[in-house]
Amino acid sequence: MGVFADTWTWLTTGAHWTGENGVGHRLAEHLYVSGTALLLACAVALPLGLWLGHLGRGGALAVNVSNAGRAVPVFAVLALFMVSPLRNAGYVPTVVALVLFATPPLLTHAYVGVREVDRAVVEAARGMGMSGGQLFRGVELPLARPMLMTGLRSAAVQVVATATIAAMVGQGGLGRVITAGFNTYNTPQVVAGAVLVALLALLVEGLLVAADRLLGRAGRPVGRPAAGPTAGPTAGPKG
Repeated sequence: MGVFADTWTWLTTGAHWTGENGVGHRLAEHLYVSGTALLLACAVALPLGLWLGHLGRGGALAVNVSNAGRAVPVFAVLALFMVSPLRNAGYVPTVVALVLFATPPLLTHAYVGVREVDRAVVEAARGMGMSGGQLFRGVELPLARPMLMTGLRSAAVQVVATATIAAMVGQGGLGRVITAGFNTYNTPQVVAGAVLVALLALLVEGLLVAADRLLGRAGRPVGRPAAGPTAGPTAGPKG
């Protein structure tokens, strides 16, 4: 229990949250790197995955190539960037490595989400005279939303957790809290940094789940008002 008590003490000490090396500043750096990488990955992977899913051609190859990238460790990619001209480009190497890491789940879920839309529904929409764009916006995209959000949640949590590698090359983020603890043999600080990263990942997951539910409610067709009590039978013919 000593380590947990010391970790709690470290987390509740105000001096550890302020200043250039404080948790507040490191958290802002972590959010900047993670958010930038996730936005760039979404801008690349989602349109491509949705387009390939809508066309129904070439998607399997793209998904397989993308998934093959998961076999390459993110830190190895970052290490390669750090011996390239990008090493003096600030957060660029870390962001690019995280974009490559986040692309496979986004691309895969976008493609599969559109391809798994019920073909009968798609054909019925075509039979009603919908154009390709109308079919995509009005049928495929809304029905693929749950799969899209699953991919987004997976990518976001992975990016937030993996962004700690920025500290391994001397950059910012919550990983610096962990590495500083290692360098000074401060176990409570190491545990505190790990706890902060885990809590941030859980918070991001929770926010995306809430956003998914709000989108689901917003996209749900408005039902007709419930009918009132039915009137009793009319009086029969007078006897």
